Amino acid sequence: MPHYTLLIGGEHVDTSESYDVVSPGNGEVIATVAKGGVEHVDLAVAAAERAFKESGWRETPAHVRADVVEKAVEQIGARAAEISELSARENGTPIRLAGGLSVGFPIMHMQYFAGLARTFVADRPAYANGSVTGIIRNEPIGVVAGIIPWNFPLLLAVWKAVPAILAGNSIVLKVDEKTPSTAFVLAEILSDCGLPAGVLNIITGDGETVGGHLTAHPRVRKISFTGSTATGRTVMRNAAANVKQVTLELGGKGANIVLPDADLDLAVDGTLWGFLMHAGQACESGTRLFVHDSIYDSFVERLVKRASELTVGDPTDPATDIGPVMNAAQRARIESLIDSAFEEGATLEYQGKPSATAHEAGQFVPPTIFTNVTSSMRVAAEEVFGPVLSVMRFSDVDAVVEEANNTEYGLASGVWSRDIAAATEIAGRLEAGTVWINDWHSLPGPLPFGGHKQSGFGREMGPNAITAFTNEKVISIDQSGRGARAAWSLVLP
Repeated sequence: MPHYTLLIGGEHVDTSESYDVVSPGNGEVIATVAKGGVEHVDLAVAAAERAFKESGWRETPAHVRADVVEKAVEQIGARAAEISELSARENGTPIRLAGGLSVGFPIMHMQYFAGLARTFVADRPAYANGSVTGIIRNEPIGVVAGIIPWNFPLLLAVWKAVPAILAGNSIVLKVDEKTPSTAFVLAEILSDCGLPAGVLNIITGDGETVGGHLTAHPRVRKISFTGSTATGRTVMRNAAANVKQVTLELGGKGANIVLPDADLDLAVDGTLWGFLMHAGQACESGTRLFVHDSIYDSFVERLVKRASELTVGDPTDPATDIGPVMNAAQRARIESLIDSAFEEGATLEYQGKPSATAHEAGQFVPPTIFTNVTSSMRVAAEEVFGPVLSVMRFSDVDAVVEEANNTEYGLASGVWSRDIAAATEIAGRLEAGTVWINDWHSLPGPLPFGGHKQSGFGREMGPNAITAFTNEKVISIDQSGRGARAAWSLVLP
């Protein structure tokens, strides 16, 4: 059975305590991982700072850093089957989906980040007036803290670590103890491809204690955090102590609007993908569905029929469409929201069942669709983070836009229509960082991703993915040296 140790300064560091890594598909312990403490945070930050100052990585040309990342892409591709299997066993990603989510997406984004690095110019002329010229310089920040959840561990490790190191920084990455393996694979591969020791460090530990100490650490200069809105507020408070830069990607409650002229087959499949991908365990899931009155009955009928065709079961079985949720606590939370929907008067339109391949010890929550939902119900107001859909009617576009925006969240929304101009106009009125039109969950590297309102701030990916991990410095040069004398001549005798 594998045992994962912390990675600090290029050394594998074990601890006196460990976590069990439990497969949500069958309840088996599949690995153990060292349990870090605050002392390991201090060691990792010190190692990262030492690497930033002494390894020469920040002075390495950006195109050479890109070479390291592109070599790593090749190795990840060569180990695709291994990584997919790890993802299926460790966090329940259906093996048929893992090749894309757990390998393909990370590769695509690493390639995009490496391409950005090849065009990155640290110094760019910005001003010229007579003898005075100005340069804007983008410099690496220093030690970055990255904190990732359990739902997409390799992809989110890539989003945090790769742009940070391509910018010349070093990073301490805190991974979730429930899904540690693929981040350690990434670190191993990057090291083999030439990343200096200490540039990427990986720790685990209790979120409140270890995560709190990391985000408050005075030697950390930027935090990139993905997780719940509640924890994001704590991260902000900790960062304020020494005014760290912060990027927060937090919770969501995606509003999905189907207009009367939508392609119903496309919208039905897109809606299912929007709330069932990875058993609904994605912050950008579309769990609030608004369907126009004129197509409501037909749409719901089609939605239920298609949902009934999906297989819920063993994530390592290629026939499985939907795997388990992460653990018993996650399952209990989702089921409590399902119970609340019954108590508050919603109608259960459909609830699937695990297939014969689903192990009795697995944490399975089948697709669940409620109608007659109102926005005041818990199931429609709270982030479910599971395969549960709330369906609501609308007849007026202005009213549905207002209802869609009636949430503390603002991460993602969607509009389905054949009239792209009309859909785009509605998209412009929705309070969300991403609005998909006739699509859901598409996250190509060139497009930035992040939230509005309490879904966070700052962006990952996109054309500024690397510069987001830099500080801007202005260098103003007076070739003549007369500027300061001229200024002083106004006040000096």
